[in-house]
Amino acid sequence: MPLYIRGYFSGFSDTLAGSYAFLRPPANIPSKRFQTITNMSKVFKKTSGNGGLTLYLGKRDYVDHVDSVDQVDGVVKLDTSNFGDRKVFVQLACAFRYGSDDLDVMGLCFRKDIWIQHVQIYPDDHKPAISAMHDTLLKKAGDDARPFSFQISTNLPCSVSLQPGPDDKGKACGVDFEVKTYLANEKCNADEKIEKKDTARLIVRKVQYAPSQVGAGPKAEVCKNFMMSDKPVHLEVSLDKDLYFHGENIPIKVKINNESNKMVKKIQVTVEQTTDIVLYSADKYSKCVFTKEFGETVEAGGTMENTLNIVPLLSDNKEKRGLALDGRLKDEDTNLASTTMLRQGVEREVLGILVSYKLKVNLMVAGGGLLGGLTSSDVTAEVPVMLMHPKPEE
Repeated sequence: MPLYIRGYFSGFSDTLAGSYAFLRPPANIPSKRFQTITNMSKVFKKTSGNGGLTLYLGKRDYVDHVDSVDQVDGVVKLDTSNFGDRKVFVQLACAFRYGSDDLDVMGLCFRKDIWIQHVQIYPDDHKPAISAMHDTLLKKAGDDARPFSFQISTNLPCSVSLQPGPDDKGKACGVDFEVKTYLANEKCNADEKIEKKDTARLIVRKVQYAPSQVGAGPKAEVCKNFMMSDKPVHLEVSLDKDLYFHGENIPIKVKINNESNKMVKKIQVTVEQTTDIVLYSADKYSKCVFTKEFGETVEAGGTMENTLNIVPLLSDNKEKRGLALDGRLKDEDTNLASTTMLRQGVEREVLGILVSYKLKVNLMVAGGGLLGGLTSSDVTAEVPVMLMHPKPEE
């Protein structure tokens, strides 16, 4: 495994870097930024160094609707004066980056293609059905522009990046999607060297938003007995719904019935992000993204019913290396990786790595008596919770 990604995780198997793993955290963006990106007056373009190719896209975020993914429609403006016998191709690739470009000191490649498609647009070969997006981009590009389209597979991961450490440089590890147009003699010839000046590329994202309807909130009950106590402590934890938006307050309903002879000293709430590597092995690693202690106490024989409010945020976890984040474009702000939403019937192994969250409520129970801390213990209940972004208004 390359040293760069090895530092991210303590539980990864060495097969991760030797093969290219699929990552899955759905990505998403705030509504204001989405409205800017999807505004048809906003066009993203990139020109090759030789000036012969200009790539146009109307948006850079493509929504995974679970059963389908938005089509990638774009246009390339051509200046054929210096093409010679070379052809023009457009490529859409999903790739996993597991190391920084700065480490490429021995000709090693720290980027592996997961999925890739090519089309030839000059001389004419690829002729897609013209969409409304094509019409807009063709008007922007003017004469000598050629349209192209790609359909992203539904079994690919969403864009994700792994939070680098304070001293890490270069592009972050993770999964990204890239649209590239280039000049070449052949479509897929590994031995043909493509000059950087003969290419134009734009990073895009495959994102996922919360479904329009949320499910019933999860509930967990725990009953625990203690040494030197005839009766137990009952703990019940429940949520109003199963999905919350990034940045939304999560109210946790907590009911405690302390029938024991011990005192509940305080309540601790934590939220853990779990990354499940399912492609090669059953490796899992968890990172705490929220923790808070509440000073509520429950005397022996007492009861309590209360609502505890929490908000897990990336801003409180900026120093945690390897935390899964939604994919980012350039250095734009992002958020904690969204929960993986699986299409019914899809094989988990195809997705490679899944992201989930669980919420834990822990009662710290005092020992008391002559034995003191020897008889102290905790009562813990946990429930799953999903974190995603709402679908922005059109």
